[in-house]
Amino acid sequence: MDSTAQNFQHRKMSIKLWPPSQSTRLMLVERMTKNLTTPSILSRKYGLLMREEAEEYAKEIEDAAFATANQHYEKEPDGDGSSAVQLYAKESSKLMLEILKRGPKTKEDGEVMTAEQTTSPLETVFDISGGRRAFIDAEEAEELLKPLKEPGNSYNRICFSNRSFGIDAAYVTEPILSSLKDQLMEVDLSDFIAGRPEAEALDVMNIFSSALEGCVLKYLNLSNNALGEKGVRAFGALLKSQNNLEELYLMNDGISEEAARAVCELIPSTEKLRILQFHNNMTGDEGAIAISEMVKRSPALEDFRCSSTRVDSEGGVALAKALGTCTRLKKLDLRDNMFGVEAGVALSKALSAFKDLTEVYLSYLNLEDEGAKAIANALKESTPSLEVLEMAGNDITVEAASTLAACIAAKQCLAKLSLAENELKDEGAILISKALEEGHNQLTEVDLNTNSIRRAGARFLAQTVASKPGFKLLNINGNFISDEGIDEVKDIFKNCPDVLGPLDENDPEGEDNDGEDEEEGAADNEDELESKLKRLDIKNE
Repeated sequence: MDSTAQNFQHRKMSIKLWPPSQSTRLMLVERMTKNLTTPSILSRKYGLLMREEAEEYAKEIEDAAFATANQHYEKEPDGDGSSAVQLYAKESSKLMLEILKRGPKTKEDGEVMTAEQTTSPLETVFDISGGRRAFIDAEEAEELLKPLKEPGNSYNRICFSNRSFGIDAAYVTEPILSSLKDQLMEVDLSDFIAGRPEAEALDVMNIFSSALEGCVLKYLNLSNNALGEKGVRAFGALLKSQNNLEELYLMNDGISEEAARAVCELIPSTEKLRILQFHNNMTGDEGAIAISEMVKRSPALEDFRCSSTRVDSEGGVALAKALGTCTRLKKLDLRDNMFGVEAGVALSKALSAFKDLTEVYLSYLNLEDEGAKAIANALKESTPSLEVLEMAGNDITVEAASTLAACIAAKQCLAKLSLAENELKDEGAILISKALEEGHNQLTEVDLNTNSIRRAGARFLAQTVASKPGFKLLNINGNFISDEGIDEVKDIFKNCPDVLGPLDENDPEGEDNDGEDEEEGAADNEDELESKLKRLDIKNE
């Protein structure tokens, strides 16, 4: 085969990355909305946006970024779209940063005002994270950090994230940080040693730790540094001097069992801690037990995240029991662990104490029906202001659907519900739909993808959510909806097609492989099935 033929075949088999699917675009809007409403160094300087305002901005940003990237793509239609995707992400990031720097609008006239305009004219935030991700040498560090050396400066919040400090740059930084000890309140050192050899990285951590020792910090972020136990102990001087921390972030840090014990051992007091986040570590059961000791000593905790940390049943039970002492909890994220039924039941006992809980993320925990029912019953009797409930991928079947529905019916503040990747089928989908019928006017998103739902369940669910005034997204992809059912669902959303998520993974010929269904006759008329399912009741347990 000649080279021309080979090149032609290669182009023919290439995968197009552009344009992104509607679900990808909606996901980006949601992610940007979350970023715009999440406390950060920038929000502390410019002000925090409310969700409604952030969502409006996020849509505008995404539309503008998409248009720019699409225009770029149209000029090179033979490409795979990768450069358009990169531009799409870059433009979104740039525009989002501009919005963050504008700050929230004032209620009176809609003008944007920064925190400095409303309080003090002096700069309080020093942030070098916005530039390109790169190594910093001594000369560049000297130039970048000049403002911190100015006599009488008012910087009390610093962010060195997204830059990689070598040993020479660290030596330049050390005296500067030492001079700010009495005024620093917030320090972000996330992702500040990327690409450095381990020995150099540990030396840099030790230098920064010694320079910052004795600071009275409220906020400390050491995420994305692959710390492990050695890294945690390299920050020992700084951690040992902290008695007033309110926010601590140790995400994606290789926090093993030993590292978790080191964190627990080094920090002398967490009585004022409101936010503790351990996402994406290799903590395991023993590490979770160590973390649970810290949680027990954190009565003011409002936001706890221990997701994707390889915690099994024993560690899950320990965390659940410790969380029972945190009666002020507002946000709980334990996703993507291996808790199992026993830890799920233990967690249900703790949930009864959380009167202020507004967001709970319990997806991919192997809860099964027993664990899911225990948690649903606990949430039903507490958490009156629950806004987000996620329990995707937990092997939940129709058996637990009625209990879940009873819980959902009681949660009138619910804005987002995800029960994706379970086995609720039509019966479960209709029970959930009926639970959402009355009230639930704040509901914006429902995700029941990959639940073996057919025409009847899909139609009932679509009719229910379509009537909600501010509803934004229904995801029922990956189910077994017939072609006729797809047409019916699309017709329900004909006036707002963007509200219906993609259906490209739906399988109209899908099989449940369920013997019971075969005995009852899988080919029964779907209208007759829907008629029967409509008479289902929501049971209170």
